[in-house]
Amino acid sequence: MTISATSSSTATTSSTSSSSDSRTTLSSTDFLQLLVSELQNQDPLNATSVTDFINQMTSYANYTSQQSLNTSMTSLASSFSSLVTLNSVNYIGHTVEAKTDTAVLSNGSATFGYSLSSAASNVSISIKDSSGNTVWTGTGTGNKGSNSITWDGKDSSGNQLSDGGQYTISVTATDSAGNSVLNYTTITGTVTGIDTSTSTPSLTVGGVPVSASNIIGVTS
Repeated sequence: MTISATSSSTATTSSTSSSSDSRTTLSSTDFLQLLVSELQNQDPLNATSVTDFINQMTSYANYTSQQSLNTSMTSLASSFSSLVTLNSVNYIGHTVEAKTDTAVLSNGSATFGYSLSSAASNVSISIKDSSGNTVWTGTGTGNKGSNSITWDGKDSSGNQLSDGGQYTISVTATDSAGNSVLNYTTITGTVTGIDTSTSTPSLTVGGVPVSASNIIGVTS
């Protein structure tokens, strides 16, 4: 009998614990029940003031509205993500220009670009490998607006680097007074796919993930 009673008690405790674990959030009904219980059990000689009661009712109203807003925002975020994915499909197979600074060396070359707010007197360019080592340095054009450079994949010693490596461009552009006039850098490549593994889908441009919002032009 003792064993049986102990097993029953254990089962009851386990069931209660399981039930408690499954309810980790406070619903609007729970909130209202708490207010009603407070009114029923308050001290008649020290009753809750009208102001405090209104504040609690306001909190209840805000809580319910917040719960509804959270649900709506979650649904909206899901719908937006799906829309971005559908729109991104249109880029597949096209060559685009995107705001970023890293490209994959393909067929012995990589195409970079940069935008200047005004004409530059000096433009210095360096390209680094994925380990941060500078493999090439040179100069570029200083026209106001868009400028481009197609790197032949050779290091400063003239050695041809292997395809598949990721390389990052760094541009320093200054006017005659020494002020920086660089807006941003870009890469140009073909969109080969869409990555939806994160909350914000990204395009695969020449082997590099790029946010759809960073696409600034479609060249073909």
